[in-house]
Amino acid sequence: MEDKNLRLAELLFPNVTDTPEDLEKRFPPRELPEGAKVTRIAPSPTGFVHFGNLFPAFTSERLARLSGGVFLLRIEDTDNQRRVEGAVETIINSFKYYGLEFDEGVTEKGDAGAYGPYSQSQRAHIYHVYAKDLVSRGLAYPCFMTKEELEKIRDRQAELKLLPGVYGKWSKYRDCEFEQIKELAESGVPYVLRLRSPGSEGGRITFTDLVKGKLELDENYVDGVLLKSDGIPTYHFAHAVDDHLMRVTHVVRGEEWLSSLPLHLQLFRLLGFKPPKYLHISLLMKQDGASKRKLSKRHDPEAALTYYRAQGYPADAVREYVMTLLNSNYEEWRMHNPELCYEDFPFAVSKMAKSGSLFDLDKLDDVSKNIICHMTAGRVTELVTDWAREFDRELYLLLSRDLSCAERIFAIGREGSKPRKDLSKWSEVRRYISFFYDELFEREDDFAENVSAADTREILTRYVDIYSPDDNAEIWFEKLKELASDLGYAKTPKEYKAAPDSCKGHVGDISMVLRIAVTGRRTSPDLYCVMQILGRERVKKRLCDALNIIKE
Repeated sequence: MEDKNLRLAELLFPNVTDTPEDLEKRFPPRELPEGAKVTRIAPSPTGFVHFGNLFPAFTSERLARLSGGVFLLRIEDTDNQRRVEGAVETIINSFKYYGLEFDEGVTEKGDAGAYGPYSQSQRAHIYHVYAKDLVSRGLAYPCFMTKEELEKIRDRQAELKLLPGVYGKWSKYRDCEFEQIKELAESGVPYVLRLRSPGSEGGRITFTDLVKGKLELDENYVDGVLLKSDGIPTYHFAHAVDDHLMRVTHVVRGEEWLSSLPLHLQLFRLLGFKPPKYLHISLLMKQDGASKRKLSKRHDPEAALTYYRAQGYPADAVREYVMTLLNSNYEEWRMHNPELCYEDFPFAVSKMAKSGSLFDLDKLDDVSKNIICHMTAGRVTELVTDWAREFDRELYLLLSRDLSCAERIFAIGREGSKPRKDLSKWSEVRRYISFFYDELFEREDDFAENVSAADTREILTRYVDIYSPDDNAEIWFEKLKELASDLGYAKTPKEYKAAPDSCKGHVGDISMVLRIAVTGRRTSPDLYCVMQILGRERVKKRLCDALNIIKE
């Protein structure tokens, strides 16, 4: 039997001369401090980067960084049908945008690191070394079954309510004679290479996941495909070889991979590798009515990582939100450490949720508002301008026309212990600042009904004459109070509340008329600051325009 296996290995892989021992020498164990973790992110270049990818990415990055280890990027591009042009660059730039820096792996300029190639499409010769070794040890075999034969098997298994796949009596070529295999192979009949699984139906394995805890799973007894008919490996086979040779110690991935775990552990054992420690993260859930469901790239635009950049969520805000979902004690830590960087947080696997995290855009908005309100006006101006350059060209041209003016706009209400929280993302900026730019200005709100049309006209007419941009905030407000008093309104809300029947309203009603006239809306940042930025001529024009509307 051993002779048959060796002959079969040479028949199938005549050009493979390297051995597993050769590869072990080429990719030796890393020289790292005791306890250092080697982690990786290994996405496929499909052109779609799921928001959920940030969870294993940040977890992997934190595990590596906090232990003095290595964080690497590998591209799993063995499926040519799903590969999209430019997708690798999208992956690299997406992770970079959120502050994820890799120590080694695929970069826009090529591979960086001593354990490459880091793209699976460039590692075929490595996989074939291990495939040949498995065949030589009787642990893999060629399977010549056609697509039609496989479909018939699946249909029959479905009728019998059996596990689908090639195993046991369904494995036609598992114990073929060497001569038959040779004849088929030399005749050019296409085949795949299958694992000769030593597992048994009904067998069970136990495994401890660092997130899920101790698990008991069905043993794998299916002869899974290792190499497809074109010699390209399946994910299952490739990831085992890659993680071993790249000396990955911890694999963080979604819990949807738990069903494949028995096969993966079996592959590591048969290949003679020590398996990495696994962390299976729960699926990202979304509230849908009264129930919860998985965040779906088909139904939810926010499932795409590109969505957040296009909407203009600052990278810091998204990163902060992800950290709140990854560790249950992060929000409490942040409350006590508002000035520290997230990297100072003592990230712990033990604080990761075993059940699905609930994705909440409203919560992200709240986190983002808190992040933005503590930015300097200069920083906001810089980030908004960068965002608008790509996603809102008209806004970009308006801002870049006078960046100092833009900075003055964003400075309003930013000082003090309780800064304004008007913005959660940069796509909201256009409307937020529109009344500062004549090109964007629109009147959104009508004048309040609690001030008569006659009084509204009188307020606008008289204020045109008394307004001066040279007034400081105190004098500016005193003029409003005097105008209010002259027109029969209380100078303060407190005075009005004390004797509501003795006056028409209070100074707040006067300022609201002016606010609607100048900004076109009932809510806006500090009116004095707004007028200072607009300047004398534009303020008076807005007042006159509003007066003309009232007269009509």
